[in-house]
Amino acid sequence: MNWSSFKYLTRQGLHSMGANRLMTLASVGVLTACLIITGIAGLFSANVNSVVAYLGDQNESVVYLAEGLGPEQAAAVDAGIRSISGIAEVSYVSGDEVLELYKGYMEEYADLWEDFEGDENPFRANYRVVVSDLENLDSIVGQLEAIEGVDRVRAPTDMSSMFVSIQHAVNFCGWALVVMLGVVSVVVIHNTIRLTVFARRREINIMKYVGATNGFIRLPFFIEGMASGLLAGALAGGLVLGGYAALLHFAGEAPGVWRQVAASSVLPVSAVWYVVLGGFFAFGVLIGSLGSAISVRKYLKV
Repeated sequence: MNWSSFKYLTRQGLHSMGANRLMTLASVGVLTACLIITGIAGLFSANVNSVVAYLGDQNESVVYLAEGLGPEQAAAVDAGIRSISGIAEVSYVSGDEVLELYKGYMEEYADLWEDFEGDENPFRANYRVVVSDLENLDSIVGQLEAIEGVDRVRAPTDMSSMFVSIQHAVNFCGWALVVMLGVVSVVVIHNTIRLTVFARRREINIMKYVGATNGFIRLPFFIEGMASGLLAGALAGGLVLGGYAALLHFAGEAPGVWRQVAASSVLPVSAVWYVVLGGFFAFGVLIGSLGSAISVRKYLKV
């Protein structure tokens, strides 16, 4: 096929969109609706996963040191803790720093805390440890407890197990929903395109009888389906991203801790817009063009 024929067939495909407005509107409308539902499901899953991951990253285990450790023993404990893989942050807190921390919490009783300064300080030095992956928390706690010079370890194991379970459930349910809606979209769009092609079956038959090749007949439908997919992707992307931006605006005005969680863990528009638009355009073009090409095949057999 030469370039002039390709341009002619491309113009015919775009012209057919205007000539068959109702069918074009139906195809674009159905595809846009499916893309919006799929996009909402995907964004919801990604954000819930991000929030759960953020909450999980706030874990902190306290490693209490045994009393009476000498400098060499304390250095060995420090090296042992820092050598464990999977630990994201390690910070040492002396007994005096713990005392100052509690004095700050209860400033009205600051005079009473002075009796605990020096040798009377009841607080022991400890390490604050943050793990990089909650799934490894139990294993890391066991390694910490095995270090000589560590008295005990206080770790949020129950909370971490809950966060890990929630994260797994959200990942499974969210992406299962996206896949399910994707399959539904394919089926619905394919049937809608089949109706479009069926309404123009006589046109296809006439072209076939006058000697047009299958590729010559398919290309306008292919172009039409691709253009419909691009249009649906643009519409769905604008609506989804516009709604998402509005939702983030209201989330930023939420009271208390919810505002902090939203600011720290909810994905911003700048992090998702190119994924949403790219996915919408790719999915719309794929379903629209292939759906048209496959649906017209039945009417090429005359």
